[in-house]
Amino acid sequence: MLMVRDKLMRLLREGHFLRAARGILHTPPIRAADDGVILFSMIGTKVLLPYLVAVKSLHAQLHCGRVVILDDGTLTAGDKAVLAQHLDNPRVIPIAAVETGPCPRGGTWERLLTILDLRRDAYVIQLDSDTVTLGPVPEITAAIAAARSFTLRGGTDAELLPLPEVSARARATAGPGRVHVQSAIEQAMEQVAIPGHPDLRYARGCSGFAGFAPAATGRDLAEAFSGDAERLIGRQRWEEWGSEQVTSNFVIANDPGALLLPYDRYMNYWNEPIASGTGFAHFVGTYRFHGGAYAAAARQVIAQLKR
Repeated sequence: MLMVRDKLMRLLREGHFLRAARGILHTPPIRAADDGVILFSMIGTKVLLPYLVAVKSLHAQLHCGRVVILDDGTLTAGDKAVLAQHLDNPRVIPIAAVETGPCPRGGTWERLLTILDLRRDAYVIQLDSDTVTLGPVPEITAAIAAARSFTLRGGTDAELLPLPEVSARARATAGPGRVHVQSAIEQAMEQVAIPGHPDLRYARGCSGFAGFAPAATGRDLAEAFSGDAERLIGRQRWEEWGSEQVTSNFVIANDPGALLLPYDRYMNYWNEPIASGTGFAHFVGTYRFHGGAYAAAARQVIAQLKR
């Protein structure tokens, strides 16, 4: 009974959010600029409205960039018409067209690998549909100008670390029994060795919001890391959900001047109050619709966009 009740409560809360998000359809369209910045997301028909809230609220603060979308295979002709109207005819890439090469398929790997292809010629910002840009984001503007990659922190304690320290911390915090793929590879990370890349680093970031500075190397580091991770924990484990985020974190951590965004302004929502001055919130799945915070954030930015 508790499970049924919880499912019904989530559906009610989600419906409340979607009613608030529908207002995004009555806001002015984005005007794209071919200025070397790409706002990128992988989406499907179920997240069309929240995605529009996410991308339009970010664009309103950055005042730059054009939109590129990876279609997860579910976007309808009607969805694409809405996207064309609101996002100035964005490029839409079908997921089936993405070759993953030696890396896993699924688990958002197509998303990461497409980003790494696009970053050969542009600064690419990966944006999840369950995010809202609430106010100014000067750290992002500065990162773009300085060609520095960035990532949202996974938690307040996330930091750039050498690989042996990553493994030591992962072993110290691992519980008994089978661990998540992220912990499994982090425990083995001190054994990662990639020719031509001494002093490798890693940070527990969140791939829901990340910036990839232009780099001619494209997929090279991600493919090398993926191959070593597969060697260390096995192909079956490495294909589990979460390996893409680990690889995104690894790639960004080893970019020159990598930036971990300050958590007091760029946060993951865990059912706690959103502090005044927060510029960006990622409404993660566990508490996405709790307390009405997501709907309130959507209403706030929609009102701003209408002005």
